Amino acid sequence: MSKSVVKQTIPFMLLLLAAVGAVFIPSLPHFDDGGKIYNGADIAWVLTATALVFLMTPGLALFYGGMVHRKNVLSTMIKSVVSAGIVSVLWVVVGFSLCFGESVNGIIGNPSTYMFFQGVNSGAPWAGGPTIPLTLFSVFQLMFAIITPGLVVGAVAGRIRFISYISFIALFMLFVYAPLAHWSWHPEGFLFKMGALDFAGGTVVHISAGCAALAGAMVLKRRKAHIEKKEVPPANIPYVLIGTGLLWFGWFGFNAGSALAANSLAVSAFATTNIAAGAAGLAWMFFDVLRGKKPSVLGFCIGAVVGLVAITPGAGFVAIPQSIFIGFAAAIVSNIVAHKITNSKIDDTLDVFACHGVGGMVGMLLTGLFATTTVNGGGADGWFYGNPEFFFTQLKAMTVAVVYSFSVSYAIFKLINLIQPMRVTSEEEELGLDSTQHNEKYMQGALLVTKNGVLVDEDVKESEIL
Repeated sequence: MSKSVVKQTIPFMLLLLAAVGAVFIPSLPHFDDGGKIYNGADIAWVLTATALVFLMTPGLALFYGGMVHRKNVLSTMIKSVVSAGIVSVLWVVVGFSLCFGESVNGIIGNPSTYMFFQGVNSGAPWAGGPTIPLTLFSVFQLMFAIITPGLVVGAVAGRIRFISYISFIALFMLFVYAPLAHWSWHPEGFLFKMGALDFAGGTVVHISAGCAALAGAMVLKRRKAHIEKKEVPPANIPYVLIGTGLLWFGWFGFNAGSALAANSLAVSAFATTNIAAGAAGLAWMFFDVLRGKKPSVLGFCIGAVVGLVAITPGAGFVAIPQSIFIGFAAAIVSNIVAHKITNSKIDDTLDVFACHGVGGMVGMLLTGLFATTTVNGGGADGWFYGNPEFFFTQLKAMTVAVVYSFSVSYAIFKLINLIQPMRVTSEEEELGLDSTQHNEKYMQGALLVTKNGVLVDEDVKESEIL
């Protein structure tokens, strides 16, 4: 059996082992709360929020897919969506345990605590969500884990092999996402105990994904189009607009759902999320106008997403008025960074580092400025409210997240590249990954064309697709 056949067999065999192993896991009765613990309204809201967060993954696929060249639309979209399969299985097998299992010195969860979800449905509620079942808390957190590696796709779009990216998703989930989630959200995690605040994933999701994106762009090197400074036309700007709407809509579950209850804190986080996104979309678009550009659909959409990223760590800790400044500031900083990287020798295809990495960093630091216990008594007062110490706590946590996520992600990319080249050949890059990696095309079949005033079906030619 050739090496290539062995490599192609490994993913299937690993999934087979997980499927067979799951058969022998005993079923336990659900946790009996005696009718005194669970709150029906809280369960209903977190179930809704969970569904909203899941919707962000196909929304992200549309957002990214619309911005790449049409020969890479499907390959870009599937790399985000396939994360829902890979991470879901990993989460049940060992991922939830690594993130929220019994803490091992504040560094990682014990993998045996909830392996194959043993003890989840029968376990007592999570301390941070005492009125909802532990299973619901776990599934809600799963949605965060799904979308995070999907964010990295935008930085390496158009040049990475599909099977290599699948390997990256699995390793990133186990060695980057899980430790950061444990550090930030587990009561025994060392960042949590240090006093750092991350309401819904500024470090765990966005900084980690943004830094991984930068690492991937550096390992995979530049596309031919980037070296030749060729402008790559977006395949479908309406896709980007629809994707932005789905992300914005889903983000209400992302942030407001992180209150883990149907309460006033969820309402406040809902409001700050919307306001920051709106302010950032306008700021990005108007700042482009100051640069001499025309106001664009892409500009507003990208800016809005940056605002959503930036408000994520502080959504439940800052007041609504300050969310305007957070969105505005993040959009300007990210816009400047994106412009500088575009003109550098780093080929971050869709500016993932500038938007998610830098946006998350700005959000973490501004949470250190504007957090207030009047919004969330379980939080802290920021520098703006007379507590500079908390700002520097946020700065330290941000630095740890940046250094760790970049260095480990860089090592993961290098390791996979050592086993099997991650980058497609120059010929495959020229033809596009839709056809070379998936034997599918964004435009295929027949088109309706006008001939002598009559609409007729005409087969799509290869030259028209590319």
